[in-house]
Amino acid sequence: MTDRLDFTIEEKEEIQALYQKMREQIASSLQEGDEERLCHLIMETAESRQVQRNVFGLNPILLSFQTALLVVEEIGLKRDSVLAVLLRPNVEEGLLTIEEVREQFGESVARILHGLQRIQNLYQKNPVVESENFRNLLLSFAEDMRVILIMIADRVNLMRQIRDITLEGPKHEVSQEAAYLYAPLAHKLGLYKLKSELEDLSLKYLEHDAYYHIKDKLSETKKSRDAYIENFIKPVSERLTEAGLKFHIKGRTKSIHSIWQKMKKQKCEFEGVYDLFAIRIIIDSPMEKEKMQCWQAFALITSMYQPNPKRLRDWLSVPKSNGYESLHITVLGPEKKWVEVQIRTERMDEIAERGVAAHWRYKGVKSESGLDEWLTNIRSMLETSDGMEAMDQFKMDLYEDEVFVFTPKGDLFKFPKGATVLDFAYHIHSKIGNACTGARINGKAVTIRQALQSGDQVEIMTGTNQKPKQDWLNIAQTSRARSKIRLALKETQVKEGLFAKEMLERKFKNRKLEMDDSIMQLLIRKLGFKEVSDFYRQVANGEVDPAIIIEKYISLQQDDQPVTGNNVAESAANFVLDDSKASPIAHGSDDVLVIDRNLKGIDYQLARCCQPIYGDAVFGFVTVNGGIKIHRQDCPNAAELKKRFGYRIVKAKWSGKGASQYTITLRIIGNDDIGIVNNLTNIISRDEKLVLRSINIDSHDGLFSGNLTIMIDDNTRLEALLKKLRTVRGVKQVERI
Repeated sequence: MTDRLDFTIEEKEEIQALYQKMREQIASSLQEGDEERLCHLIMETAESRQVQRNVFGLNPILLSFQTALLVVEEIGLKRDSVLAVLLRPNVEEGLLTIEEVREQFGESVARILHGLQRIQNLYQKNPVVESENFRNLLLSFAEDMRVILIMIADRVNLMRQIRDITLEGPKHEVSQEAAYLYAPLAHKLGLYKLKSELEDLSLKYLEHDAYYHIKDKLSETKKSRDAYIENFIKPVSERLTEAGLKFHIKGRTKSIHSIWQKMKKQKCEFEGVYDLFAIRIIIDSPMEKEKMQCWQAFALITSMYQPNPKRLRDWLSVPKSNGYESLHITVLGPEKKWVEVQIRTERMDEIAERGVAAHWRYKGVKSESGLDEWLTNIRSMLETSDGMEAMDQFKMDLYEDEVFVFTPKGDLFKFPKGATVLDFAYHIHSKIGNACTGARINGKAVTIRQALQSGDQVEIMTGTNQKPKQDWLNIAQTSRARSKIRLALKETQVKEGLFAKEMLERKFKNRKLEMDDSIMQLLIRKLGFKEVSDFYRQVANGEVDPAIIIEKYISLQQDDQPVTGNNVAESAANFVLDDSKASPIAHGSDDVLVIDRNLKGIDYQLARCCQPIYGDAVFGFVTVNGGIKIHRQDCPNAAELKKRFGYRIVKAKWSGKGASQYTITLRIIGNDDIGIVNNLTNIISRDEKLVLRSINIDSHDGLFSGNLTIMIDDNTRLEALLKKLRTVRGVKQVERI
C-alpha cells in the first residue's frame, strides 16, 4: 500500500531549488499567466492529499520537477514539455482533465499529456515490454515525439532516485525495462549520454557484483590509463602537426555496460578487454580535401604503430547506409597494447554526434525499414532553434504498413496492414485457426474476413464443426497463415482419404474380396492418378464410382499381376527397443500443461537446459520451427530469452496431474565418508515412486561431488527428496541442476 503524500522539509527545499534552476532556462518560452496557473494547480494537488507516493515511496510531484529539469538540460525541450511533465501527476490522479489543460495551457501541452496517457494505458494492458513490437508500438502510438523523449527522461530520473532503495522486485522490473526498452529508444534517437546512463544503472541494479567489479578496476587503472593515452597521443599529435593538418584528439573510456558486454562476448576477465578506450582524431578539413586528409592521417598513424588489418573499418570510401563516415583502425601501441583509433573530419563528427550515425547498426540494436531516416533526423531537429515547431507537425505515421493488436489478456502482436481475423487466429495457434468462425473486435462480432486495425482488441471465436476451406487461402494475407491453411487442407484430404479407403474396403468385403494393396496401387496408376490422396479424395467426393473401381480391380487380379515389394513378415519377438536412444525428458505427457490463452493439448517439449517438472513455475518459448519449448522461470537461459526474444515468450502453467515421470539431475557435494553413497542411493531406492537412472561420482582430497539422474513425479516429491538427502551425514550441498 502506497503512502499518502506528505512533503518533507528536504523535498520542499529541493522543489524550490529545481523550480528556480528550471525557470532560468525556460523563462523566455513561458507565456503570460503560465507560472501562476501552474503553481496554483500544483499547490492544489499537494493540499488535496489525493496523490500517493509511488511503490518506492518517492514523491511524484518532486519526481516531476526532477524530470522536467532533465528534459531541459539533457534534451533541450522547452515550455510545452516542461508544463506537461509538471502537470502529469494532476492528470493521472484525475484532478485535472486534458480538456482543462487545453483551455489553460494550449493544444500542444494537451497533446503531449494525451500521448503520455495513452502510453500509460498500454502499460495497463501489460504487453511484453522487452519485445521489439512494444518499442514500435510506443513509437506509433505517440502523437508527439516529445512524448517518447519525456518517457526516456522520466525513466532516467527514476533510475537515479532508486539508488538507495532496497525493494528488489520493483527495482529489478524497472531496471529490466530500462535495459530492454528505454536504452534502445534513447540509442535510436541519438541520446547517447542518457542511453549509457540507463545501461550502466541497469547493470548496477541487476548485476551488482559485475558493475562494482568493473568500476573498481577502472578506478584502479585510471591513472595509468590516462598516462597511456597521453603517451600514445603525443607522438601522433607531433606527426600530424608536421604534416600541416589542423585537428584535435579526444580519448574516451568505454562505459561499464559496454565493457561488461565485451567480457561476456569474449568470455574473458576485465584484464582481457584490450580496447577499454578509443582515440578519436577529428580533422578540420574543407569538404573537397576530407578523404585525402583522413587517409593521410591514417598513413601517418599506421607508419608509427603496427595496424591490425582484420580490424580496419572503412566507412569513408563507402559510408554506412545511415550516413556514418569514418575510418576505424586498431593499432599496436606502446607496451604492445591494442588501441582503437577513429579518424574523421569535423563535419563527419558533427553528423555522428547529432545522431545521423547513431552507431546502432553495428552496436546490435536492430531497426526496421522506414524508421531509419526519420529517427536519425530527430537529434538534429532538437538542436535547431525551431526544432519544437517542426516536431509539432511530426505525426507517428511511419508504420502505416503495419498494425498492432491485442488479445483480451493484453498480449501484443504485429501484423502487416491488411491482415485479417484469420491471420490473427493462425498466429495464435494452428488449432485455433482451423476452427475459427469469426471474432469479437472491441466487443463487436465480425467475420474471418475482417481487416485488423491498430489498437484493436481481438477475441477469436471457434466452432467444433468448422474446418479449413480452399478459399481461406484468398482471405489470409500472411505467409504463415497460408502455409498452415495448406497443411490443414492436406490433413483434411488425408482424413477424407482414410474415410474413402474404409468405404472401399467395406464394399470389397460385401463382394467377398480381399483388397490387395499392390494391385490397388497399380489400379490407381492405370486410372491416371499420380497421388494416392487425389484418388481417395475423388472417391470421397463421389467423382469416382466405387463399382467401377471394383470391376477394374477384379480384372487386374484375374490377370494375376505380380505382387511387388518386400512383404516378408517378421516376428514381434525379433523387435528390440533401443532404450538408450529414448529421450530422458518427458514431453507430450499425460500431465496437463496449459499454454498461453488457456489452450490445452498443444504439442510441446520440455527444455533440456533446465529440465522442468510438474509443479515448476514455467513459461513457453516458441522455437524457429514453430514448436514450443517449456522452460523453468529460473532457467539459466530465461533472462537472455526474454531479453532477446520477448515476443516469442508465451505463458504456461500446470493444471492437471497424470502419471508422468520426469528426468532431473541433482548435484551433490559432501565428505567422502565410507558408505555415504550407499546411504544416498538407499534413500532413493526405498521410495517406489523414484527411479535412479544414473550416478556419476568423483572423489578428490576427502571430498566427493557427483550427479544423480532421477525419474520423479513432480516438484513436491522433489522437495521431500532434497530434504531427506540433506539429512545424510557428510552431505554438504544438494541442489537441482
